[in-house]
Amino acid sequence: MSAGFADHSDGDLAVLSRAGDAAAFGEIVRRYKQPLHRTVARLTGDEDEAVDIVQDAFIAAHAAIAKFDTERPMRTWLTRIAVNKARDWRRRRIVRRLISAMMPDEPVEVPDDVPAIDSAVADRAELRRVETAIQRLPANLREVLVLRTIDGLTQAEVGEALGVSEKTVETRLYRARAKLRDDLGR
Repeated sequence: MSAGFADHSDGDLAVLSRAGDAAAFGEIVRRYKQPLHRTVARLTGDEDEAVDIVQDAFIAAHAAIAKFDTERPMRTWLTRIAVNKARDWRRRRIVRRLISAMMPDEPVEVPDDVPAIDSAVADRAELRRVETAIQRLPANLREVLVLRTIDGLTQAEVGEALGVSEKTVETRLYRARAKLRDDLGR
């Protein structure tokens, strides 16, 4: 952590970053790298890919820092960028699978559908079952569920991050929970 930036607000760091202060943007990365990684890993189900996706998100954020509204929450802005990068990754993965399936000479890569397991949770089998059920949700429902329920963003922040209304967030959250209950037999 940069001692000179610990007391700076996100808005101040954005202003300094715009002025070319690389250390100020480094502080933004330090503050938000872990929360964004957790979010992206939950959205993609792939811890390793999440690292690359978050890195791409920070590169995009750095390039667009001039567009950041210092009156708005930095986390919401960064989350929106990261979610968009995760969506892009998912689209590219689908295309790669289709192309691989069409090319008989090349082995088709089958992804491991078992998500990363939180070592602090005692009942690993149940956690795996729930995470697998979350991964089976349609992307728009999974994104809302992860951001609101797991990451703890408000409905307004989720709406802003995904570019949808709060009512849409509420509806998608209801549908995601209902699908999970059905899938998990609860």
